[in-house]
Amino acid sequence: MLKTILFSLSALLISPITLVYFVLTLVLNKDSVLTSFSQLLSLIPGKLGVYLRAGFYRFTFTHCHPNAVISFMVLFSQADTEIAEGVYLGPQCNIGRCSIGKNTLIGSAVNIMSGKGQHNFSDLDTPIKDQGGVFEKVSIGENCWLGNGAMIMANIGKGCVIGAGSVVINDIPDYAIVAGNPAKVIKGR
Repeated sequence: MLKTILFSLSALLISPITLVYFVLTLVLNKDSVLTSFSQLLSLIPGKLGVYLRAGFYRFTFTHCHPNAVISFMVLFSQADTEIAEGVYLGPQCNIGRCSIGKNTLIGSAVNIMSGKGQHNFSDLDTPIKDQGGVFEKVSIGENCWLGNGAMIMANIGKGCVIGAGSVVINDIPDYAIVAGNPAKVIKGR
């Protein structure tokens, strides 16, 4: 009950910043505004920062459960993000367009990209930065553990364990343990 009160109070405390965010999204690109606010809010240390970030993101993301733990220096780049109940995001993560399932733990410095097609580079006469790309929503199942420094570019099934430093470029089935670059299934759980 105390946590519920703290989460509600934090949403109230951060509401002026949330209102400024919504006003800015009326005239500017929503994802660009989110990126800027994410950088600012990521700098608030300790439990206060965790509560204030949860208070802000629960109103600005597609979905963010109020009890999600979003640690120090976690950066977001897409508003179409879903964070379920009991999710823990470790410090210094970089999160793109994704859906993170219930009770999933994400270690420090994990990068969840918006798919693996964010940049086209097939035209040799056009700078890569001008060739565009496709942002896909990456899905991470419930009750997963993603080790420190993992890079995620594909969907991960429920109950998976992703080894530290792994690079996931292909979809991972439910209850798999994977590691490596590129990540390969080592065994099932």
